Amino acid sequence: MNIKQAKQEIIDTVQAYLLKNEYDEYVIPRVHQRPVLLLGAPGIGKTQIMEQAARECGVALVAYTITHHTRQSAIGLPFISKKEYGGREYSATEYTMSEIVASIYDRMRETGLTEGILFIDEINCVSETLAPAMLQFLQCKTFGNHEIPKGWVIVAAGNPPEYNKSVRDFDVVTLDRVKKITVEPDYRVWKEYAFKENIHPAILSYLELRNNCFYQMETTVDGKQFATPRGWEDLSRIMEVYEKLDKNITADVVGQYIQHERIAKEFAEYYELYQKYQQDYQIAEILKGQPSEAMVKKVSHASFDERVSVVNLLFSGVRQAVRDAVLQEDVLEKVFEVLKSLKEPQEGGNLVQRLGDFVDNLRAERERKQTEGLLERREDRTIRKAVEVLEGYVTLLKKEQTENWEEAFDIVKNAFGEYRASWDAVWDESGSTLEYAFDFMEAAFYNSQEMVIFVSGINTDYSCVRFLETYECERYIRYNRDLLFEDASQEIRRRIEEL
Repeated sequence: MNIKQAKQEIIDTVQAYLLKNEYDEYVIPRVHQRPVLLLGAPGIGKTQIMEQAARECGVALVAYTITHHTRQSAIGLPFISKKEYGGREYSATEYTMSEIVASIYDRMRETGLTEGILFIDEINCVSETLAPAMLQFLQCKTFGNHEIPKGWVIVAAGNPPEYNKSVRDFDVVTLDRVKKITVEPDYRVWKEYAFKENIHPAILSYLELRNNCFYQMETTVDGKQFATPRGWEDLSRIMEVYEKLDKNITADVVGQYIQHERIAKEFAEYYELYQKYQQDYQIAEILKGQPSEAMVKKVSHASFDERVSVVNLLFSGVRQAVRDAVLQEDVLEKVFEVLKSLKEPQEGGNLVQRLGDFVDNLRAERERKQTEGLLERREDRTIRKAVEVLEGYVTLLKKEQTENWEEAFDIVKNAFGEYRASWDAVWDESGSTLEYAFDFMEAAFYNSQEMVIFVSGINTDYSCVRFLETYECERYIRYNRDLLFEDASQEIRRRIEEL
């Protein structure tokens, strides 16, 4: 299955294992709660889905890469204790608490969450001395003498032997005690994640043309050469910073993350072309409603790779505009909720103090969720921006130096009205950007595969979908209905012919 399906399986498993009956007992007894064993190629996102699953289930997460541990840190250090058996005292070996088990209790104390996921990565790559402890862990849910706390679901991950020489095969006895899930790389699923995480548009454009380069693992005379989703994501982050610093993104830089010589060189060359297309086709002008007939003619006669690159540049511009509008809408809603609760005068303080209290509460909420591992990037941006807006109101009121609650609220209300008006302008501008993109797409491509790519991108992006729930774009509705239905029909006919 793909990584998205694996994530849902984990969520379903956690929810099933943590379901309690009317007697506050787990419906599935702990002895029958099989650990989940994820097996899949390295770098496809196994760790990321654990973080997402924990957030969506509202539970804590403790993650360890077990290859970083020795037998002593995993099961504890031995010590001699005195015990009485049959009326006689004996010296017996016991163990200090496992570092891993101790970290679960630490996490529970930090977050206040009593249930969670214990994620152990690279479990089938442990040393010979640690291997028996890992088998015991999967079979008995213990590290040494210490049991994993109740309410904690065990998820382990490992790589198939073709990717790692250190892999150890589990015996049938162990495999018969786990819930085994095999995960395969899937570009289409990763693409949804990539849009959400704002992966560099040049990478998305390149992979749209070269799906087979999304994940590659080859053995050559010079050793392993590979490209992984993790590599593309980390490359995206460094590219964003390099562009801000006006540094060159060369094949050598790409090769530090995409350790596949051919793909690294090919992407570096494509990136240069991508930058060139952005200038040559005057993408910024097109999205402002200022296309030229020469550009329309040029792209309509260009190679397929070049046309797809231009489509992705247009979509990237639309996506950024829409994302800004949706973020500002989220901030507006959060600020509005605060102001609504402050409309009526309250005893024990003035409006400046009460606004300051809400700012402190928002900060505390963000820190709490961050500590618990439940803070998504989008929510983080929203809270930070809302705090910034509310702090601006506090500064404004201090400057006005008014103690009257109604007068102070009117000042804040007017400031909020101006912010709302600026959002209206951003929202309208985003809509215009989308319409201008459709103008160019229709003039250059009309009912073509390029239009399918453009509309499919819109359907995949969270912010675009949110935006179009409110903004009515007739052409999006029409092309989404006609083109994508026809595209799906052609795919069905192709599969039937292959039977």
